Amino acid sequence: MKSRREADLGTPAPGQAGTVSLTIDGLTIEVAAGTSLLRAAALANSPLPKLCATDTLAAFGSCRLCLVEIDGRHGTPAACTTPCEDGMVVRTQSPHLAQLRRGVMELYLSDHPTDCLSCAANGNCELQDTAGEVGVREIRYGVGQGDNHLADAIDTSNPYFVYDPARCVVCSRCVRACEEVQGSFALNISGRGFASRVGFAGENLMGSECVSCGACVEACPTATLTERTLIAAGQPTHALTTTCAYCGVGCSLETEVKGGQLVRLTPSRAGGANHGHACVKGRFAWGYATHPERVKQPLIRDHITEPWREVGWDEAIAFAAAGLRGVQARHGVGAIGGIASSRCSNEEAYLVQKLVRAVFGNHNIDNCARVCHSPSEYGLKAAFGEAAGTQHFDSVHAADLILVCGANPTDAHPVFASALRRRLREGAQLIVIDPRRTGLLDTLHAGEGLHLAVRPGTNVLLLNAIAYTLIEEKLVDRDFIGARCDEASWLSWHDFILLLEHAPEAVEGECGVAAALIREAARRYGRAANAAIYYGLGVTEHSQGSSAVMALANLALATGNLGRDGVGVNPLRGQNNVQGACDMGAVPHEFTGYRHVGIEEVRASFEAAWGVQMPEDAGLRIPQMFEAALEGRFLGLYCQGEDIAQSDPDSRHVHAALMAMEFVVVQDIFHNETARFAHVLLPGATFLEKDGTFTNAERRISRIRRALPPLAGMADWQVTQALARAMGYPMAYGHPSEVMDEIARLTPTFAGVSYGLLDKLGSVQWPCDANAPHGTAVLHATAFSRGLGQFNNTPYMPTSEAVSRAFPLLLTTGRILEHYNVGAQTRRTANLAWVDRDHLRIHPQDAAARGIRAGDRVRVASRMGQTELDAQVTDTVQPGVVYASFHFPQSGTNVLTTLNADWATSCPEYKVTAVEVERSGRDE
Repeated sequence: MKSRREADLGTPAPGQAGTVSLTIDGLTIEVAAGTSLLRAAALANSPLPKLCATDTLAAFGSCRLCLVEIDGRHGTPAACTTPCEDGMVVRTQSPHLAQLRRGVMELYLSDHPTDCLSCAANGNCELQDTAGEVGVREIRYGVGQGDNHLADAIDTSNPYFVYDPARCVVCSRCVRACEEVQGSFALNISGRGFASRVGFAGENLMGSECVSCGACVEACPTATLTERTLIAAGQPTHALTTTCAYCGVGCSLETEVKGGQLVRLTPSRAGGANHGHACVKGRFAWGYATHPERVKQPLIRDHITEPWREVGWDEAIAFAAAGLRGVQARHGVGAIGGIASSRCSNEEAYLVQKLVRAVFGNHNIDNCARVCHSPSEYGLKAAFGEAAGTQHFDSVHAADLILVCGANPTDAHPVFASALRRRLREGAQLIVIDPRRTGLLDTLHAGEGLHLAVRPGTNVLLLNAIAYTLIEEKLVDRDFIGARCDEASWLSWHDFILLLEHAPEAVEGECGVAAALIREAARRYGRAANAAIYYGLGVTEHSQGSSAVMALANLALATGNLGRDGVGVNPLRGQNNVQGACDMGAVPHEFTGYRHVGIEEVRASFEAAWGVQMPEDAGLRIPQMFEAALEGRFLGLYCQGEDIAQSDPDSRHVHAALMAMEFVVVQDIFHNETARFAHVLLPGATFLEKDGTFTNAERRISRIRRALPPLAGMADWQVTQALARAMGYPMAYGHPSEVMDEIARLTPTFAGVSYGLLDKLGSVQWPCDANAPHGTAVLHATAFSRGLGQFNNTPYMPTSEAVSRAFPLLLTTGRILEHYNVGAQTRRTANLAWVDRDHLRIHPQDAAARGIRAGDRVRVASRMGQTELDAQVTDTVQPGVVYASFHFPQSGTNVLTTLNADWATSCPEYKVTAVEVERSGRDE
């Protein structure tokens, strides 16, 4: 099995062009200008030993093992830090070089445990391998003499890996990985000579600033940093490439297995989204897949007050089919529907929406995008014609200014945040629009970057004021507008924006951002050569979420920041396949590829393929399902992989709707809050137990590959088919690749996608068709999908959720780094070592006014309900604003949130809830 620590070959520096010719060990080769001698030597089949070099870090030149001789030069330079020059004559092997390398290696080993040359070091020790490569079989020096670190204690504080300083050779790779790859700067080298140590601020790793991304573990050339699972299980025997099932970054991972046991997940260096990096969740928090609480057997019951009965698959499927058919027989075809999972695969989402349309006979299908990014679909499609982000993630490296609105990628999309931080360190400007001070701002020195601490609920007001400044100060790109945009929409929007009510001075009081700061942000965005927008749920989860997305699109259209690298408008998707679930038509108004069910020719193509007739009217959205349930019109639900009872707003309202339903089928990997209201609980399968594809936030379609058998015997795509067959409709796909083939036949933007292509290329970004057979990295390069770009007027309508004397604070909700969504996965991993409950973050000023201290148990009350949380006193939130996560069911955070929703898509307004906070009088 290939080592995960492959050597750095020293890629050419950006911006260098042309080639040079040189001779290495008698072979003349041509390489790109800027290529290192280390890389050139490998290309000339003269690979060099190395220890400090890796393929993910900048050249360092500390280990002195890759020394070479160059004709006409004195000394023996390190090949990793020496660029190739035209006419060079290089020797990689000579008696002198061999002697130098053996001497260097002996010095390394002299400060290393005596078992190094004989130990297995878990079978993956570059120090041992390199010692053999340079011919060291014994050490002349006394090992362990003098000032050394052989007696230093092992740090076992981290739940996922151990740090054994006795095995450290102080190569600095972990420190450099922390800086260059992750951007956390949590590690350092202290002391000199034998006293050198890898250090960190804190008593141990868990007490330091380390975020446990694993970059240091990946970079370590010895057994100094080693995963606990590897120590317990030993070296894996084979690996499969898959895609992470957490956030919308879609990191490519290697699933490493031994004897049917999962040993570890490591980031794939070929991953187009992550390039060999991962976060604490994706790399380490996979223990939920084998957790003892997994649902392993189908469960049924006649009434939700009864205990569950374990049954076989056939009986459970028959029971579910009969229950759903019974609801239809009593109440009509439209009385049942389905919710597809944004954590399941594209193929599974496709089958669920096909089940609803072809078998249930209606369009009552939705997914979790309804409560997160449905405004992105609406707003981006209205402006550009495609319901997706415009760029690929690597595009950020060409951005000169990065505007992050309503998103905290440091916590929610950490791998992309690392790339973003790297670009900021290289000099890109940053504008953050967010009620909280997020981690990105900590990347910058004091005074750098702009933080527009907008008052929750006023995004549209602020964005309109930025647009006002762009026009007033002539920072718009009239050439781009004239060539690429609809003139009538431009003139209408121009006149609308220039109303005095949109001037920064007119809005600063309500939005909470000074006019001068608004104007400065507009100037920086308008003057940047390449300005990129990235946004998240802090934009969409508002009563004006769709308006805010269109307002961001207006800024990009007005300045011409579209159609090339370094620009664009990009939603940072929350769940791993929320983009894919929408692509697959798991929404009530559109088939695959965002084509409306009311378009006759589109509907006819699906009717012909599926052999059914379908209605032309859209079905029910998730909130409409709840209302219809309470009215007695929607009484049967098939819910795959979503815990709506915990994740949707106003939990009491959701629970009442579920109670009103006559028959509920839940399919999930664990018992969850929604299953409390279910009559059937079908076991789900994790991403490790099935084949399929995910589509990430950059439209990248990537494979997931089955590494373990489904714990309950069936993958989700098989369960949906079984239910369809039990209800009288034939589904007989033998493999998810056959489902993708059908998707490609029926969906223009997926026309060129196949498993064969994905296996060949690794991944592709849609559109993938005859015009773009390898996919499309940047949308709208020469024309918009809708033809001309459309400016959309975005009048500001204040949310109805306002503070009052009884509820003087505004609550906004979101995620934290260590946990994900409703916590079903991360709560069943060692991530609990960092955070084991939800907290309320409150500004010191508001805390002091209420007598609240850090750690106090506090009661949080809104107009909808109340709950209790632990208080964290912090100035990352502004006065008047409090913040809470929702990862733990016992917290009941969504008991507080209202039924207010986006005007266009019914996306809930999670980000604005008026509350009061007081000490609860008890501590836990």
